[in-house]
Amino acid sequence: MRIPSRRRPRTVFVAAAAGTLLAPLLSGCWTGAGGTGSGGDSINVLMVNNPQMVELQKLTRAHFTKETGIKVNFTVLPENDVRDKISQDFANQAGQYDVATLSNYEIPIYARNDWLRAMDPYVAKDAAFDQKDILGPMRQSLTGDDGKTYGQPFYGESSFLMYRKDVFAEKGLTMPEQPTWQQVADLAAKADGAEEGMKGICLRGLPGWGEVMAPLTTVVNTFGGTWFDKDWTARLNSPEFEKATKFYVDLVREHGESGAAQSGFAECLNNMTQGKVSMWYDATSAAGSLEASGSPVKDKIGYAPAPVEETKSSGWLYTWAWGIQQASRNPDKAWKFVSWASSKEYEQLVGDQIGWSNVPAGKRASTYTNPAYVKEASAFQEMTKEAIEGARPTDPGVQPRPAPGIQFVGIPEFTDLGTKVSLEISAAIAGRQSVESALKKSQALAERISEEYEGR
Repeated sequence: MRIPSRRRPRTVFVAAAAGTLLAPLLSGCWTGAGGTGSGGDSINVLMVNNPQMVELQKLTRAHFTKETGIKVNFTVLPENDVRDKISQDFANQAGQYDVATLSNYEIPIYARNDWLRAMDPYVAKDAAFDQKDILGPMRQSLTGDDGKTYGQPFYGESSFLMYRKDVFAEKGLTMPEQPTWQQVADLAAKADGAEEGMKGICLRGLPGWGEVMAPLTTVVNTFGGTWFDKDWTARLNSPEFEKATKFYVDLVREHGESGAAQSGFAECLNNMTQGKVSMWYDATSAAGSLEASGSPVKDKIGYAPAPVEETKSSGWLYTWAWGIQQASRNPDKAWKFVSWASSKEYEQLVGDQIGWSNVPAGKRASTYTNPAYVKEASAFQEMTKEAIEGARPTDPGVQPRPAPGIQFVGIPEFTDLGTKVSLEISAAIAGRQSVESALKKSQALAERISEEYEGR
């Protein structure tokens, strides 16, 4: 699949906030001398300030630097800020940062613009890294149009359905092995009110291309819809897109959480943890929090594949990965850091020193055969692996796509388009407009993108 080249080598690629598929972020912090450029035996790393990265920062000096002599200067920022800073430095090839955290949305786009260094030569010489151990969908999502590897995952996730096993048992409800969305809607209606104040399901409604549009787009895919067809014709007003969106909006309005239009990942996690909802469709990474020591719902949650309608699977695919800037002054040392941070060795280190529930999983097949991890994550690890391996980033629906992506469209313009469309969908969830009105406005927005890409 090849996207039309639209290179602007010195134009800043501005990525809006992903809305985040992760848990609430920690406050930003900074160490080292990131503003002076790397050199000698040091590299500069710019990364998002989520908990897994903060743990990496704490472990680096005592392990990576001690073993290699390479000092790592970290700049650690909240997601919105880090995306802006990465785009500025990499688009201008300023070389201030050697390595940065990028998602599988940005990496193919950055590679297309020659902002990233291909990692294949390093992988070929680094047998211990074991590239084949990286889960197939992750490898595929971090590959450029030229077939080369431009990123290595730090951790990954898909999506699945989480539900209260005890509530279902009490109500005499059974979760199908592969639920359809209609079956989920029926279960949500029956579980609604199972306990005082409990709603049937939690679904994101918060505006953001990475918030409400992430789960909704997977529903659109499996209902037979798509943002754009293979010829870049906008299809947001198609019967399939409208049916999926109306289903999603009706479900969350009728049996979803209170304040759904302002509920994102964090709010749904809180609702599920506090027993305010009986089901939740969202990121596989949520399971670690639900099953954490001290969680009120630990051992009470069941896990099922992402619901489907017309496709065999519908889970999304997301990863925070490492990219090496083309203009890096120390690419060899940068690779050594990337190799270590994405390695089996690093996962073992985290498991031994911090705990196996904190391991940055979702990227390596070997993680799911590690007895210590399997024991710690027994409730969800196999379902997570299956969800990731079943993800289809280049073929997520029932028709050919012009760009890769499951819960997003892999073009630079999607951050702005997805965010604007999400505002319309959120307004429909809040009851301020109809789905038809929301999609009519959204179609007009998407048609502007079609005009740029059609015929290319």
